[in-house]
Amino acid sequence: MRILVGTLAAAMAFGLVNPTFAAAAQPEIQARPCSEEPRELPIHEFTDYRELQGELGRLQRVSKGRVKVESAGLSNRGRTIHRVTVGTGPKVMVVSSEIHGNEKTGTDALLRILDFLGTSESAHAKRIRAAITFVAVPKLNPDGAELDRRGNDISWAEVQRTFPQLAGRPPAWNYISGQQQGDDYRTRPGFDVNRDFHPELNYVPQAADVPGSPDQPGWFITPEARALRKVYLDLKAERGRVPDVYVDLHHQGACVRQEGSNKFLDVAVDYPPLPDRFFEDGQKYAKYRDVYTKDESRQLAISAFNGMTEGGYIGARYPHAADRDLPGQARCSFALNGTGTVLFEVRGQTQTLGQQHRERFTRAVVAGLNRMIADVSTGAVDRIDPDKFDTIPGTADAKAADLRLVD
Repeated sequence: MRILVGTLAAAMAFGLVNPTFAAAAQPEIQARPCSEEPRELPIHEFTDYRELQGELGRLQRVSKGRVKVESAGLSNRGRTIHRVTVGTGPKVMVVSSEIHGNEKTGTDALLRILDFLGTSESAHAKRIRAAITFVAVPKLNPDGAELDRRGNDISWAEVQRTFPQLAGRPPAWNYISGQQQGDDYRTRPGFDVNRDFHPELNYVPQAADVPGSPDQPGWFITPEARALRKVYLDLKAERGRVPDVYVDLHHQGACVRQEGSNKFLDVAVDYPPLPDRFFEDGQKYAKYRDVYTKDESRQLAISAFNGMTEGGYIGARYPHAADRDLPGQARCSFALNGTGTVLFEVRGQTQTLGQQHRERFTRAVVAGLNRMIADVSTGAVDRIDPDKFDTIPGTADAKAADLRLVD
């Protein structure tokens, strides 16, 4: 049974459904014994860094200039972090993938969206391009992606050379120098990049703020976080306001089911984990109260859920305890600046599922993004009741995964 929340309409009516990418009826993946135990699994079907560069070059050529590929910066190992833009509309939507290098379906989904928006001559695509400026940052953490691991590839000593004011300080709390998710960081340490953001976007790392903690902002000490910040600030400067939407494409545990059913999830969605009580007078986020986008983020999440559900995929709310407080995540820092932000969590990471179900999961992400783009372009997203977010089915068996190691 499909559960739809908020404003409903057929996806084709909104126009951003290329038949190549439209979700055909998919057989449900029934729950069966599964494991969160890390192991070596095939991943060759996913797009690697070399293939990404080739595909972006192709899109530039065949799109007749519609797809614009620029550098947002370089990773620590010198790989380009791309900013890819299509469309000229007044509503700005930014989507990033592979901030964790073992969470790969988002990059493939973004390439499909860019291909359709950049090359289609349909009236639908033209209408979207006129309404939306779509900015993709595919494979934000290319070093981690090439190593097929969560963290990037930079040592604390390298960070201290970039920021000498941090000399003598212990490593930031999100530094990975041991073993995690089956990967050995002891000889090639790195950071969880999605804990390195700060709502004060001009923040410069301060010694007193390190090592910090999960409930405190990050520091922009990784080149990947600084690259995404640059994309965000450049768009703000170009448009005179912050981007309207930011979507962060992730993966979660392999054994997560939709609550109340025996169905494995495809994708869960979420709004920023920032406790409401902290926006009260005198509390830590009080100064952001007038710009924080909780309702806008929930509307966007409902839109994405509707798109996936209409496509025949299994969606849910991502686990979000009332006291969960993660300001160092990109989506939280941007939401505190006035951007509606949404988390996508595809089931399974490469160490637990490898490329199993890659095509289904990629299509599910495309379906969710398509619906969001359509609803933003028409303004339909603004008519969704944000309180309906809590009626979306929750998740079951999420406790099998360590929530510190997903979003």
